[in-house]
Amino acid sequence: MKSVKLEKTVEQTQTTSVSNVSYYADILFETIKTGIIKSNVLAMFAGLCFALFIHGGSLFNHMGAIILALVGSSLVIGAAGTFNNLYDRDIDAKMERTKKRPTVTGSMTLKNGLILGILFSITGIILLAFASPLAALLGFLGLFLYTVPYTIWTKRSTIYNTEVGSLSGAVPPLIGWAAISPDIYHPAAIGLFVLMLIWQMPHFYAIAIRKLDDYRAAGVPMLPVIKGIRRTKIQTLVYLVILLASSVLFFPFSKTIAITSFVLTLGWMILGIAGYKRMSDYKWATAMFIYSLNHITILFALIIGYSLILMYIK
Repeated sequence: MKSVKLEKTVEQTQTTSVSNVSYYADILFETIKTGIIKSNVLAMFAGLCFALFIHGGSLFNHMGAIILALVGSSLVIGAAGTFNNLYDRDIDAKMERTKKRPTVTGSMTLKNGLILGILFSITGIILLAFASPLAALLGFLGLFLYTVPYTIWTKRSTIYNTEVGSLSGAVPPLIGWAAISPDIYHPAAIGLFVLMLIWQMPHFYAIAIRKLDDYRAAGVPMLPVIKGIRRTKIQTLVYLVILLASSVLFFPFSKTIAITSFVLTLGWMILGIAGYKRMSDYKWATAMFIYSLNHITILFALIIGYSLILMYIK
């Protein structure tokens, strides 16, 4: 009888321990914004693979730098998300989609968040430095751009906060490229930077329309809040035209990637134009948001697959 009670106590203790680990893991993951980490690491890896393809490198010969770049960039991006969450605690509390973040509820205290962000920043930049000093410099630049010019200076003060924030969002492909080659001014690297830079505007404008009431309640001057939804839709289509034109940047290196980028963006434009008046604003923004995720995922997956396959065929 005592043995049965002891077994039950052990099981309850184990269950409690697992629950505690899961609870603290959720707090950590929400604080560092794992969704953003995944999307940015995908962009970083695309830049890394494209650099290997362009410069005739081998995946296995650069395995050390690849692992360092993957882990280092993940930590730096997680640090940026942490600092953003900490600074935005007051406005996050006013928005439905963010009011349950650990930094708002107090599950992640300011002190612990700062320790986490600083630790991730230092460790991530050191790891990137072992991959390449230029990758570390770019990692620091991306972290700085997201934390200071975007989060602190412009997010609450100007409708151009999305454009400013997109600068940091366009750095990950360059980090991956720099882990393999210091030639970040190579036209192919510039093409990746431009792709990621321009893609973010229609993507985040769609989010801003979908979450218009949240941003209005928090007093964040997103474009649809200040200039209206019609202006935001038109500006979205203008950026899609620019994104369509940027496809030509990949043509000298891969007709497959260039044509795929063109076709995917053209489909995005057609969706935006066709649904401009036929769909409600929310439905239009939702469709554009979902398409944006598929657009960049397919394109980066193609760049990675294309690069990894053809680098061994050359």
